[in-house]
Amino acid sequence: MEIWRALGGRGYLRSAWPWRAVAYLGGGAVFGAAVLVVIVCGAVAGGALAVVLVGLPLLLLTALVGLPVAAVERWRLRWVGVGLVSGAAHPAPGAARRLPEVAHRVPDAPGLRAWLMTRLREAVTWRELAYAVLLGVVLWPLDALAVVLGAGVPLSMVAAPVLVGVQGEAKVVKLWSVDSLGGACAVAALGLVLLGAGAYALGAAAGARCKLARALLTPARTTDNARLTELVRSRARLVDAFEAERRRIERDLHDGAQQRLVALTMTLGLARLDAPPGPLADQITKAHGEAGEALAEIRELIQGIHPKVLADYGLEAAVADAADRSPVPVDVDLELPRLAQPVESAAYFVVREALANVAKHSWASRAEVSGGYADGRLVLRIRDDGCGGAEPGAGSGLTGLADRVSVLDGRLAVSSPPGGPTLLRVEIPCRPIAPCE
Repeated sequence: MEIWRALGGRGYLRSAWPWRAVAYLGGGAVFGAAVLVVIVCGAVAGGALAVVLVGLPLLLLTALVGLPVAAVERWRLRWVGVGLVSGAAHPAPGAARRLPEVAHRVPDAPGLRAWLMTRLREAVTWRELAYAVLLGVVLWPLDALAVVLGAGVPLSMVAAPVLVGVQGEAKVVKLWSVDSLGGACAVAALGLVLLGAGAYALGAAAGARCKLARALLTPARTTDNARLTELVRSRARLVDAFEAERRRIERDLHDGAQQRLVALTMTLGLARLDAPPGPLADQITKAHGEAGEALAEIRELIQGIHPKVLADYGLEAAVADAADRSPVPVDVDLELPRLAQPVESAAYFVVREALANVAKHSWASRAEVSGGYADGRLVLRIRDDGCGGAEPGAGSGLTGLADRVSVLDGRLAVSSPPGGPTLLRVEIPCRPIAPCE
């Protein structure tokens, strides 16, 4: 909050913040007194006239008084350095601390009745009414007392010499009289000291008042937080389930279809050895070759689904293996601990897809994969010296890579000017795991 930062600075007394604090608290006192009058008059008149049904609209309007009160209070908070935003996740350094955007629900149907029913059913409406009552009963007298003690009393003491010169005497805080100019100057000097101290006290009071208003006017988001937490958890469960299913398919192919193809290849090989020369031997030889090709393809498919080197030795070894398989020469500079399986899997497939893109689209002569783990984040950089011009929305597969990383709350950045080079930077928050995990 701006006023709290200003209080810690050396130039606070020379800034406009003491006067803004006085204006904020003084305005709160005046506004709160007016709110009290409106609430009391509305409640009394509405209650007295309720027997003839005329007072019911007045009671309804009194119940809705929190809406304009909250709007004015939020405007005053913005003026004193607390603003409203629609939801910036990472505010800029030095930016004012802001209130979450408060939005009342849009009525389901047009008309005054639908609007009233929507407002009366909202928890925000009653929260704002509670704040209005608190402002009218408790807060405005405290604001007025703070202004009187922090600014009114010191200023009356500073004016003592003027009062002695004009009236012949001055009453100090209504407690004692001063009729000499020397005594009035001493009182004025004391008043200046108290005025400086009061400026800091008023700043602190205004800051506390802002913090209280911010806490009371910020809508309760327990439901939204619960939904967000459940969304994050469900996303993590989906990632885990996806990886488990991937490993199951890899295991089934490895232990089932691959073993059958191995057996078929061996059988055809033996049959080729036993068959006499002729058309039958040629057909067996052809079938043996096709079985060998199918076996190679299914091994490549298993490698793509979940490479064994990734599960056994981790991301660093898997990336090195993918680099060896790449048609484009790839330099690898990685030093990584073992990470959680979903993180290693996502990072590996991002690297593999990126290297595939390099081979297909970049016309590069060389590529490089580098990175490491630091400050709770896995960072990978895939660079090539190709022609550049890669765009996430141009069918290059970058959107899919970004989606895969975002599932783990990570980020993917692309720099690919025309003419190259192209650089993909991947960041995924994670933590190392112990070997037993």
